[in-house]
Order: sequence, then structure tokens, then C-alpha cells
Amino acid sequence: MKTSEKHAGAQRAAGSDVDGQRPSRRTGFGRRVLAARELGIIVALTLLVAVTTVVNPAFLSAQSVRDVLLGASILVILAVGQTVVIVSRNIDLSVGAVLGLVAFATGKLFGAAPGTPIIVAVLVGIALGAACGVINGVLVAAARVPALVITLGTLYMFRGIDHSWAKGEQINAADMPAGFLRLGTSTLLGTPLLAVIALAVVLLVGAYLQSYRSGRELYAIGSEPNAARLSGIPVGRRVFVAFVVSGAMAGLAGVLYAARFGTIDATVGTGIELQVVAAAVVGGVAIFGGSGSVYGAAVGAVLLTTIGSSLAVLRINPFWQQAVVGGLILAAIGLERLLAVRAANRLRGRTSHGA
Repeated sequence: MKTSEKHAGAQRAAGSDVDGQRPSRRTGFGRRVLAARELGIIVALTLLVAVTTVVNPAFLSAQSVRDVLLGASILVILAVGQTVVIVSRNIDLSVGAVLGLVAFATGKLFGAAPGTPIIVAVLVGIALGAACGVINGVLVAAARVPALVITLGTLYMFRGIDHSWAKGEQINAADMPAGFLRLGTSTLLGTPLLAVIALAVVLLVGAYLQSYRSGRELYAIGSEPNAARLSGIPVGRRVFVAFVVSGAMAGLAGVLYAARFGTIDATVGTGIELQVVAAAVVGGVAIFGGSGSVYGAAVGAVLLTTIGSSLAVLRINPFWQQAVVGGLILAAIGLERLLAVRAANRLRGRTSHGA
């Protein structure tokens, strides 16, 4: 591909055509594809709920719905941060370790200063998570080392810090203020407060990715990093910010985890990073970067949580939950490759027709 073609492709991915105008037809097609994929996830979720409700009508009770939303909230927040990273053609495997570190730090904060305002604890947790994201962002953006390798290393580093700090200690609900613990169980108009917070995070980050140039540029980077550099996009800076956002989301999730469960030790968050990546991919976020949305990732997180609850209601071996999730991931990746091939063929057809 010629340099000028790469330059034009990066500009289109960032939301503007070569002449500065929005490519309405191509953008419209892309939005239709994304909408169709997200709609497919919603249909799958609806069918799953319908089948489970037929077997056990209590599954659709108000309490059961609240439990599912409560269980999905933390995963949704993590999936939102992961989406910001994945669309830039990177991945953050350290989110589980960051969540655990921040959760333990939150418990220690309340133990050392019981009168700490809840909002201060939340901000401290977000700041600590963002600091972990800064480490990831600097190593990936400045050193240009693959994110998979970097974040796998920082996963063990942050987990090691957590274990070293905890030294086998466990923080219990009695060690934290009752007002903070109510944050994990309170409802707003019948909806769990954690779900409301997760929804607010989805809307804010979704608006950023869709409506701000720096957010759109992440898609351009994910589509073609070299072309994005040639078109003047500060790739390193944007990737750095993506990891900081992911770290901040993991920090927020860590604080909310402490509020919801109350009992914290050094093993908190172990293995959740795989669920986070699965939620994003199942929700239509291309693992190869360049496409997807936080809305789809959020629905994917709800779907994975619902699968776990449904299998328990249907009295199916929990092993099948992992098998189903694995199948969904393979199906999502296969669909992504199919769409990529079709788009490439369509682009070649237009190029040859123009020539």
C-alpha cells in the first residue's frame, strides 16, 4: 500500500476523509456492522434469559435481575477500560492484579484512617490504578514493546507487590466503615448503585470514543499504526492515555470490589483479566484493534455473568460455562476475520473500479 493510501486510511478511521469531510457512506456502513454485532449479543442474551425463565420462572424476578446486574457491574467497568486499550491494537492483562492491589489498599486506608470520606477513598483508588496504568503506558508506548509481554510482566509485578504488602493478612468487613459497605449493596430506584455507576462509566467513555478526536484516533491507530503516524497522529501519546484509562477503570473496580465483598486478601482479582478480555471480544471488540465499542463490551460482560447464573439455575456443571465462553470467543474472532476479509475485498473492488 502506498504512503498516501495509508495516510487516507488512517484519516478515515479517525473520522474524517482526506478532504476533511466525514465519509458518510463508509462510516454509516461501519456503524451498521457494529450495531448488528451488538444486536446479535443482545439477542443471544435475550434467548438465554428466555430459556432459563421457562425452566425456572423465578430467574426473571426483580431480585434475580438485581443480582445479575450487581454481579456484572465490576466486570463491565473493567471491560470498558480494556476496550479503550484493545481498539488501539493492544491488550492489558494486568487489570486483575491492579484491581486486587487497589482493593487491598482501600481496606488498609480505612483501617489506618477510619474517618476517610468515601469519595476520597474512591479518588485514591482511581489514582493508584491510573499510576499502574502509567507504568504500562510508558513501557508500551516509549519502549514500543508488545503490550501482551509488558502487561503480563506487570501483572506479576503488581500481584507480587500485593502479596508482599498483605503478608497473608485478610481485611474483613468489620475493618471498613458501614457507609462504604452500603455502597456495594444500595439501590437507586430499584437498581443496584454499582450498576448505575457502571452505566455512567459506559456512557462517559463511549461518548469520548465516539465524539472526541483523540478517542477516534485510537481506532485509527488500531486500524493501521504506521499509517496513523504518517498522518500526524501522536500514536505513543494516545496509547499511553489508553493504558492510563484502563488502569483508572481497574482502580475504580478495585474500590467497588472492596465495597461489595468486604473481605479482601492478596488473591482478589486473580484470573479476572481473562474474563475481561472475553467480555470485550464477545461484545464485538476486534481483538486485532480498530473496531468495537464500550457498549458492546458492556453487553458482553452482562452476557457472561448471565451465563454463569443461568447454568447454576439449570443445574449444569460449571465446566460448561468455560466451554460456552470459549466457544463465544472463537465465534467472535471468526466473525471479525470474516468481516475483515469482506471489507478488504470490497475495498479492492472499489480501487480496481476507480482505476
